Amino acid sequence: MKATEILMEEHRVIERVLNALEKAVNRLSRGEDVYLRFFTGTTVFIKYFADGCHHKKEEIVLFPAMLENGLSKESGPVAMMLAEHEEARRLAQMLRQSVERVQAGEVRKRDAIVESAAAYIKLLRQHIVKEDKIVFPMADKVIPTTQQEQILEAFEQFELDENGESMHEKYYGLAGRLEKECLR
Repeated sequence: MKATEILMEEHRVIERVLNALEKAVNRLSRGEDVYLRFFTGTTVFIKYFADGCHHKKEEIVLFPAMLENGLSKESGPVAMMLAEHEEARRLAQMLRQSVERVQAGEVRKRDAIVESAAAYIKLLRQHIVKEDKIVFPMADKVIPTTQQEQILEAFEQFELDENGESMHEKYYGLAGRLEKECLR
């Protein structure tokens, strides 16, 4: 398996959470109640899996390999992906802060949850398409096979160092729970 295939598999899990988040946001925007625990779980998934694992593997391992093999950090696809990662972090922080404020009793901040979640969903969906259709095929093309094997090893080491052996099981399980919770 290639590193880019692992990242695309992770995209599918992230999309499951985005779909659940969209359902919950739609319910919230219609004035229906949604357990705040759902939004808290979603922000944990975003912080520790989507950003803390997935985006970090791209930033620390894959993108530097692409830069070593001729791509630019100042312009082009790598620069765009890095900028979108930063924007995703900003939106995720806004979502997290909005959820915390609603939990603290500021009911009017429900609208802020809807706005920040909707912006995050839109950005991440577009981002995933760009990576799947443009960036990852480009990486597969420009990074030599021997270096791709090193990237796989670096991914494995990163996951062990940062999250332990059961990281995927933990966050894939959380994604499944969020899919069920968004309907409660």
